[in-house]
Amino acid sequence: GLDLIMGDASLGDPAIVVRPVGSAHPGRRLTGAGAPVRVRVLAPKENGEQEYVSRLRRRITKDLVAEIAELLGPGGAGSEARLAVDGREPRPVKASDLAVLVRRNAAGEQIRDALAAAGIPAVLHGSDSVFSSLAATDWLRVLQALEQPRQALVREAALTSLVGWTFPRLAQADESALADLSYAFRRWSRVLAGRGVAALLETMGTDTALSERVLSRPDGERLLTDLRHVAQRLHALMTGRQLGIAGLREWLAEAIEVAVADDATEGLRRLATDAAAVQVLTLHRSKGLEFPVVYLPEAWDCFVPTDERDAVLRLHEDGTEVLDVGGRQAAGRPERFRRSLAEEAGENLRLNYVGMTRAQCQVVTWWADARTTTTSALHRFWARPARVGDPAPSYPSTSGPAQEPVPVSTRLLVGDPGRVLSVEDVQSRPTTRRRPAASAPVALAARRFERLLDTAWRRTSYSSLTAAAHGAIPAAGVSSEPEPVKEDDESVTQPAAPLPDAQVSAAEPGWELLSPMRDLPSGVDFGIAVHAVLEVLDPTADDLPAATLAATTDALSRLPHGNLTAETLAEALLPSLATPLGPLADDRSLADLSPADRLCELTFELPLAGGDRPRADVRLGDLAPLLARHLPADDLLAGYPELLGHPPLADESLRGYLTGSIDAVLRVGPAGARRYLVVDYKTNWLGRGEPGELRVADYGPSTMAAAMQAAHYPLQALLYQVALHRMLRWRLSDYHPERHLGGALYLFLRGMAGPETPRVAGVPAGVFSWRPPSALITELSDLLDRGPR
Repeated sequence: GLDLIMGDASLGDPAIVVRPVGSAHPGRRLTGAGAPVRVRVLAPKENGEQEYVSRLRRRITKDLVAEIAELLGPGGAGSEARLAVDGREPRPVKASDLAVLVRRNAAGEQIRDALAAAGIPAVLHGSDSVFSSLAATDWLRVLQALEQPRQALVREAALTSLVGWTFPRLAQADESALADLSYAFRRWSRVLAGRGVAALLETMGTDTALSERVLSRPDGERLLTDLRHVAQRLHALMTGRQLGIAGLREWLAEAIEVAVADDATEGLRRLATDAAAVQVLTLHRSKGLEFPVVYLPEAWDCFVPTDERDAVLRLHEDGTEVLDVGGRQAAGRPERFRRSLAEEAGENLRLNYVGMTRAQCQVVTWWADARTTTTSALHRFWARPARVGDPAPSYPSTSGPAQEPVPVSTRLLVGDPGRVLSVEDVQSRPTTRRRPAASAPVALAARRFERLLDTAWRRTSYSSLTAAAHGAIPAAGVSSEPEPVKEDDESVTQPAAPLPDAQVSAAEPGWELLSPMRDLPSGVDFGIAVHAVLEVLDPTADDLPAATLAATTDALSRLPHGNLTAETLAEALLPSLATPLGPLADDRSLADLSPADRLCELTFELPLAGGDRPRADVRLGDLAPLLARHLPADDLLAGYPELLGHPPLADESLRGYLTGSIDAVLRVGPAGARRYLVVDYKTNWLGRGEPGELRVADYGPSTMAAAMQAAHYPLQALLYQVALHRMLRWRLSDYHPERHLGGALYLFLRGMAGPETPRVAGVPAGVFSWRPPSALITELSDLLDRGPR
């Protein structure tokens, strides 16, 4: 309820004018607790000597705590003080109505700790880094002991808040207790190395009763918040950068050093609690905020250097901020020193203005007689002459007798003192620890879950849909997003005892070629390794053998591969990269398609039956009639609709979202007639003979068609083409499915032997080429979206 107006002292205007509370602020009052501005004065010593500033600060902090405790009342229900804001009914004052404004976070921490020691909930809105806190230092000591569990480091870490030993306990510990402590650190080290920082914190918390022990301290909430904050940062580093214990220790040591030396803002501290608590924050941070009651414990205290030391000066010249680094011997230094002091004094006035205007109902501040008092904004306001104007601040002399104490009670200037401002003597009074009032226990009851769950809704993929058909047990009911892993091409159902392909004549040249991959292993690990290589390899590289070897070396360094070597895999892959892909791809090979015409690992997620808001019940069996209607009788996959229409596959629900990752999308054709192909790499072993005798003849069209249907790859090809159809519909302004949808190429890499690979109807062995009618893809997309009509 105050109007405080800043002025320019050099122009003779008052620096601060305190105006009486009037009708401009109706309904803003604090009844039963004094005037809108209360100044509590610490009496000087009886002999007139000035008291040490540090002692005065402690006395003011103690009086501040007593003031807040008295205002809040002994049990948290509030004293006789009532708060009325914005015309509302008066209510008891709560801790969250009070704010303590300081200049620096260090002072705020001391006040917060003093309030907590008195049982008053307080929270510090600091802008300091968590790495400058005790929690960061404790974590560093623990990491040092976990890295090298020597007795000296273990004993030092035992005294941290994370472990919780006291010094007497450590001093009295026998050899057995110290051995158990060392064993605990070795066990914690294994937990950290194997499971990460989060698991370490959980284990240590259980072993040492961390939460109960820390929260029993006056600053427990603050400390526990910081410990968890640092732990989360360390865990993110360990998982993101793959750091070990030594790396974590080095990183944390550097973060602590930077935070202490440079006042860095890396890892700003989080609030310790969201409960109703006294707000402690800096004056700068309080700008733009309002609080019913504001405490300014530092308004009387402002240290200003009084000699021209070699410190760097900050001032303005011609409207530009400059730094004076010339030292005391530089020309013009005295004048710049005075201007720097004047600017700093003006900044102190502005900060005091900010602090006093944060209050809605009342400001409480303190005044004491010390060497730092005469340069403070509060003293300058009080001690100025009664005439209008504010002379320059009076700086104390570095030598000679102390100044006479200022009789503050005679310096009150404006308005009705009894209505606007009260001056009170600080009297010594004990502060008892405040205990919250006991509240009546609340009757607890378990909530009843009455909402119906859509158990058919799920995020699914081709692999999940076909799991039951391959003998796996699919997830029942609502399920989370499937893991983004590649299909196991080697273990899915294959046609029993493959017969010679009816479309392959042994008399034609080339069909007796051995597969370049005949000596390579089989299994899921091999398939994953091949996919990893083709995902990053550029087949158009100038030195393709070197590029392929680099890709295989990188892939096998990260993946399990048995006895397979990078050189062997690279040599076996090269022929498949040079094999023509048949008419759908204009007979171009992977090595002929530039990176601009190849999109690798296209990940998609498309809604099924309405996605988040289902509007239909679609089953896989609903797709069978659609396929049967569109596939011609001479299609190699014409028999698949019948296979799709039988349980258990037909009963799979398509309700929720479909996710997947297409190995590659190829763009072929001339400009103006572009076509887009879905490509999937397969490493299935379709041989009929012994290992080492695998031939390209084992990958003729009929054999691949049988393998496709046995593994339900036609379903995968259709779903992936629907995903491509929806993407192209959004991306191409002139999109026409019959022109742009180019079909699917399933590349059975073991049957692709290079440019000499034999062909059937123009399609090389190992390449299964399928272009279903575009109407099938568009109608399938509509069916998946809206359900059967």
